[in-house]
Amino acid sequence: MTYDVDAVRAQFPSLAAGTAHFDGPGGSQVPAAVADAVRAAMTSPLSVRGTVTDAERASDVIVREARRALADLVGASPSGTVFGRSMTQLTYDFARTLAKGWGPGDEVVVTRLDHDANVRPWVQAAEAVGARARFAAFDPRTGELTPDDVAAVLSPRTRLVAVTGASNLIGTRPDLKAIGALAHDGDALFAVDGVHLAAHAFVDIEEIGADLFTCSPYKFFGPHIGVLAARPELLEGLRPDKLLPSTDAVPERFEFGTLPYELLAGCTAAVDVIAGLVPSEGDRRTRIARSFAAAEAHEERLRTAVEDGLAALPGVTVHSRAGRRTPTLLVTFADRSAADAHHFLAGLGVNAPAGSFYAIEASRWLGLGDRGGLRVGLAPYSSDDDVARLLDGLDRFLRTA
Repeated sequence: MTYDVDAVRAQFPSLAAGTAHFDGPGGSQVPAAVADAVRAAMTSPLSVRGTVTDAERASDVIVREARRALADLVGASPSGTVFGRSMTQLTYDFARTLAKGWGPGDEVVVTRLDHDANVRPWVQAAEAVGARARFAAFDPRTGELTPDDVAAVLSPRTRLVAVTGASNLIGTRPDLKAIGALAHDGDALFAVDGVHLAAHAFVDIEEIGADLFTCSPYKFFGPHIGVLAARPELLEGLRPDKLLPSTDAVPERFEFGTLPYELLAGCTAAVDVIAGLVPSEGDRRTRIARSFAAAEAHEERLRTAVEDGLAALPGVTVHSRAGRRTPTLLVTFADRSAADAHHFLAGLGVNAPAGSFYAIEASRWLGLGDRGGLRVGLAPYSSDDDVARLLDGLDRFLRTA
């Protein structure tokens, strides 16, 4: 399939400003179709969901369409798709709910590779009930987190294994299917943080064996909201704290307060944009798969160009080394700070931020402390010109006293 990056870029009004965006891992740019969907929802008659008035029915349709869209994106059931304020909030909510069934002697497994939103909620929930957390470590030389690394900290008392689908710091994509099988062999739940993965790859939560899969639409063209996908039958067995008159139905049981209907409309539009990145026929799930295949090939080509360019620059260390990874590179400099590079590039209209990006365990494990490095994140709208500007900017930065 031909990937027309110019046609993709034309859908994003913000790109007309001329900035080269390598900050997608922190939140992507937004297509006009998503903003239009949000506006249309907010300027249409809406009310609390119901079946009596037009406004009630309109809100209900928005929610149902959003559940179907996100379910199509990750291979879930709409009735197992939960919306929340953010991935972090949803993980805290589910950690507290699941911890009701844990106690002294029980364990949860988290990793040094993960964003802290898939670490601290599980650690804190376990500690609150007298259970404990065990950390699986990755190899800082290769960036790899292997199934053996996870197996080393499993025990008969493991109740949950939490692993990232892709590191938001260095891009590493662990073997989720193998790790999920290890968790299930010990009757533990498998929780996958898919925030970074879902922005770059076709996801099938059944194939990878994820019992809980979280993602954030604002990483893949949508509004700021969080999503959790799970099997409906698993959700039926969980009893969250909730208001007495609120519904006990699944998935609404886990959604506290009135949903942001306008943002859900934007989520549906974002998934439709992904499905249309390349022209194709078929149902939405099929079109999503084709679009990701083409976008991944485009991003991989650009990633190779960035890596080749960085290799030619003096004093540059690239910490993204795993064999399978997203187009996300963490870079440090021998005699210059990543924060200075961030500021220098910004002055050239190139956005590549610096920090640890809440992957604090990973940054420390790499020996970078809390400072992290310069993160270069490619996106489906990234272009060859963007890459050339980035590499030229870094060359100029390194030559500047």
